[in-house]
Amino acid sequence: MSTNVYKIKGMHCASCASIIERTVKKIDGVVDVSVNNGTENAKISFDPNKASPEIFNTKLEPLGYSLIVPQTASEMAMSESEHAAHLGLHQSKKEKLAEIASMKRIVLSVIPLAIISVFIMGWDIFAQFQLVGEMPLVWEEFFHHLLPIMATYTLFVAGKPYLLGLYRFIRYGKANMDTLIGLGTSVAFLYSFIASAFEETLLKSFPNVSTTYFDVTIIVITFIALGKYLETRSKLKTGDAIEKLLNLQAKTALVIRDGKEVELPIGQVVHGDLVIVKPAGKIPVDGVVVEGSSYVDESMITGEPMPVSKKSGDTVVSGTINTTGSFTFKATKVGAETMLATIVRMVEEAQGSKAPIQALADKISSIFVPIVLGIAVLSFGAWLFFGTASLGFSQALSYGLVSFVGVLVIACPCALGLATPTAIIVGVGKGAREGILVKDASTLQKLHKVNVVVVDKTGTITKGKPEIVSTKTISGEETKNLSILASLENKSEHPIAHAIVSNLKEKQGSMLPVEKFEALKGRGVKGTIEGIDYFAGNTKLITDMGITFDLQSIEKETMEGKTPVILATKEKILSVVMVADAVKPEAIEAVHNLHKLGVRVVMLTGDNANTARHIADVIGIDEVVAEVMPEDKLNKIKALQSEGKIVAMAGDGVNDAPALAQADVGIAMATGTDVAIESAGITLLHGDISKLVKAVRLSRLTMRGIKQNLFWAFIYNIIGIPLAAGLFFPIFGWLLNPVFAGLAMAMSSVSVVGNSLRIKSKKL
Repeated sequence: MSTNVYKIKGMHCASCASIIERTVKKIDGVVDVSVNNGTENAKISFDPNKASPEIFNTKLEPLGYSLIVPQTASEMAMSESEHAAHLGLHQSKKEKLAEIASMKRIVLSVIPLAIISVFIMGWDIFAQFQLVGEMPLVWEEFFHHLLPIMATYTLFVAGKPYLLGLYRFIRYGKANMDTLIGLGTSVAFLYSFIASAFEETLLKSFPNVSTTYFDVTIIVITFIALGKYLETRSKLKTGDAIEKLLNLQAKTALVIRDGKEVELPIGQVVHGDLVIVKPAGKIPVDGVVVEGSSYVDESMITGEPMPVSKKSGDTVVSGTINTTGSFTFKATKVGAETMLATIVRMVEEAQGSKAPIQALADKISSIFVPIVLGIAVLSFGAWLFFGTASLGFSQALSYGLVSFVGVLVIACPCALGLATPTAIIVGVGKGAREGILVKDASTLQKLHKVNVVVVDKTGTITKGKPEIVSTKTISGEETKNLSILASLENKSEHPIAHAIVSNLKEKQGSMLPVEKFEALKGRGVKGTIEGIDYFAGNTKLITDMGITFDLQSIEKETMEGKTPVILATKEKILSVVMVADAVKPEAIEAVHNLHKLGVRVVMLTGDNANTARHIADVIGIDEVVAEVMPEDKLNKIKALQSEGKIVAMAGDGVNDAPALAQADVGIAMATGTDVAIESAGITLLHGDISKLVKAVRLSRLTMRGIKQNLFWAFIYNIIGIPLAAGLFFPIFGWLLNPVFAGLAMAMSSVSVVGNSLRIKSKKL
């Protein structure tokens, strides 16, 4: 099974997405397909033995669409020209700008024609109300011959995409927005052409047939072309988050090869290369510092303003900027493996994904076009059937035509199709710039309803870098006990284990070989050293082993927020080490702000209950569940969900992965393990819990934008269609001119994109 994302050419409306989805789904071997109108991407899952992009294109090209197959080269190892042109959504910015320039030329060529048409139409309307006199006969004759020429140019040059849409509908039975515009304007043009060409013959039978709609053809196409131009230009701005991320990437790297410093394109940097970073230089790939020290500005990746100290053993990330020092690091991740590439990929996928709320818009858009065609034909027939008796055939025909064209033009589901994806693109992009990586749109939608946030303690509420604050030796020698403890903990990924190992390294102690190592879930670790079985863990482990110890003394210290790590053999306790993990300064404010948003905070931790309670009291957490196993965390999430709560879980360890996956929204701290990040729907860079508050605000802001967009798109169609069809004509004498329908339709799409772009300027 293969799942790929392809850029689509020729796509520009919601019904286009529906046509592509339905066409590709019918191809043998295709399992799933999701097309996003906002990003103009198709995500297709298929069996490579039965289907391929070439087969997809054979089905799509006759309908006016084609897939662009991405290059196999890593997108993070681009040449300078590719880098400058790459927008991030598998599309060339240069190509997009060329398309916009072409649209601009066409729009500028038809705007003068539309102005002339508006002038003629306005004169006619004012003359009817006797606000101005009748147009001089010479002028009338001149415009009578000029309008058909102008309308012909407008229809066949600016209106070419709409005529092609009409042609594909006639040939393949596939209707989209272009079909509606093409049909409406073509009918208006054809009627007007026949009325002009055979005017003298027709006037004998139909006195009012002299009314023509060349001006409608010109003005409607101009408005819609202008709307599409403004919309395309605006949509280019929605995807600029990825472009900014890609611009962070260094283009070259200074690498030591054969003992010499060589400047290479970053695409040629390989694992294990020693890379030199000079002052003010960009870090080209991910790696570990081996020599030198400096402060690195990681704000473009994490959002943190203060430069971070980097010395031997510290990791550095591509795209970040060195300050004054210089250092050498060993490349550990290159090309598409780097943190920057991962961020770009996550943002791309999230921007291209669909929120559940979009399903409604997609469903309506997919059935909208045929229904609108039916309404247009029905309204035309109704005017002829009911209007002929009271208005006469020619007048009824004229009004019927106005209604037919008006319905087709105003009903275009363009705004409806743009409502969700444009807001998602902007929201996800804004999140990325704030250090909040959203995996998919459905996560962003779920997050706005969250009313309980479950947090892990270590690495989420606390710094995750605890240190030993006291050591009590009960049996044996302190130095030997510490070496045994550190040797055992060296095999564990828990932050407390790292603190113990770091403590030994600082004291220049030696590690001992460990055999039969085993991690005991939620309790500690065990292993054999020099033939003796040793255990290191919490009080629960020692209690389970049946060893008696001074629990009261340990609990007294745990009340101060210290965590006990007890080293024991099968028979007795050797040492009790107290480790303290400082609370993150931003955690107190984050919990306070979550409460202001109406979100309850629950802390789950495998650590000691007293430690957890002390930290919870300091921060203001609502509920604490301590000494839990990974399955207990999972069960707590399930219990909260069974109460009808919408739960978000924030964690950073392997033991958090099941709970992150179970939660309605999983939030990983990027300082944590890859498996936690993989299990989560949102990743907070730099492990900053204050970003959790921003993530909730971002979700609510984006969802509010989507709902506003959908409201305006729906209300506009709900009011516009009956008005255009002439439903209010018998009561109020209202009939929507296709010109105003075209203007409203074009502006609705622009306003939806504009409303989505407002999200960019909002403060989280």
